[in-house]
Amino acid sequence: MPVPAQLRAALVAVAADTLSGLDAVAVPPTLRRVHRFAPRVRASAGAQPLWAALGDDAFRARVARTWIEVHPDLASVVGPTPDETAPDGTAPDETAPDETAPDETGEGVRSVRSLEAAAGAWLLGGDWTRFLPEPAEPQADVTAALRDAERASHEVERLRSELAEARALASSAQEALATAQREMRRLRSDADRARAEGRTAAAQAAVAAQEAAEDLARAVAEREQASTDRRVAQAERSDARAQARVAQQLADVRVRLLLDSIVDAASGLRAELALPPAAELPADLVAPERERAPVRAGSRGRQVDDPALLEELLRLPRAHLVVDGYNVSKTWFDALTLEQQRRRLVQGLEGLAARTGAEVTCCFDGREDAGAPTAAPVRGVRVRFSVGEIADDLIRRLVAAEPPGRVVVVVTSDQEVVRDVEARGAYVVPSATLVARLQHA
Repeated sequence: MPVPAQLRAALVAVAADTLSGLDAVAVPPTLRRVHRFAPRVRASAGAQPLWAALGDDAFRARVARTWIEVHPDLASVVGPTPDETAPDGTAPDETAPDETAPDETGEGVRSVRSLEAAAGAWLLGGDWTRFLPEPAEPQADVTAALRDAERASHEVERLRSELAEARALASSAQEALATAQREMRRLRSDADRARAEGRTAAAQAAVAAQEAAEDLARAVAEREQASTDRRVAQAERSDARAQARVAQQLADVRVRLLLDSIVDAASGLRAELALPPAAELPADLVAPERERAPVRAGSRGRQVDDPALLEELLRLPRAHLVVDGYNVSKTWFDALTLEQQRRRLVQGLEGLAARTGAEVTCCFDGREDAGAPTAAPVRGVRVRFSVGEIADDLIRRLVAAEPPGRVVVVVTSDQEVVRDVEARGAYVVPSATLVARLQHA
């Protein structure tokens, strides 16, 4: 006997619930795709594969156990309970004691007639037809037919409403088509008018082109005249440059003659006074432990912001550059370690000293492993560590030790140091200016 559609749907629903509880490795190959469906749509979307899989004894036994877990009260009525320890697909032992035999009394069958009971009997191999619900009364069929007719009436009303909407849309579309056709005719008229205007503009452009050709001819003649004037001007400029060179040479000769006179006079004065050459420089005599020199009021220092002007100051005779080391290095490459900052800064100052010939002293705050300050310059750069004081005080004492009139340039952005060294007559340069000079080099 064919399985009714309602019973088949109930069996598929139980199979879908069983599939939800299986591991991926235990899912039959034919149901792996269905297993990936969402649980709420698995019974409807995978109805055909699930119904086909129920023909497999192993899968059918799994589904039967699921049904028994949900309906333990019906299991003893509709059929024998499968052995939980038996492998999937193994039929129940026919010689087992009749403890799970179904209730064969007519009263028991009538009390459990339902789709659930019929599904359990089908899964357990029993006579499932005895558990099908009894046919509905004729009155129920009439009620169902009335409900179907009412639903059909509502559907007809809905379709009529949609038809009216479709007709309204068609009417709107026809009106839009008529509007578009009118717009097309207007655009064609505009295009004809634009073509006429274009022909007029082309004629006017031809006249303008003729006038432009005449203007071009006049411009060519004027350019030739301008070229002649330029050649004359170049000749006059060449003469002026030649005269300027002669004047410059004359001025250089006069200056050189004056300088030679001054040098000879200075040499004669040195020989007359028998002055020995300087064995030490003022900065070499500054010791870290000495007391801070008093600050004198008044200053001839000025702020230097131009890197080129900084180099011009350092090229002056016997110029002395004093650098606040960490103030400059932390402005330039703060990400490096202190040792790397010192090495990089000293390397840059070596090139600056070699290029300008200036005396260079770089001051750093004292370290635990720092010994006595370096007395002799290291490849043109004197490196000093402040011991027992800060580098700012060491810079102040270095500036105070210089004689008045000597060019001393201090590189720092510390405003307190700026005020003190300017009072001593030193030139002050911001740290960023020296960084820009070293980067440019």
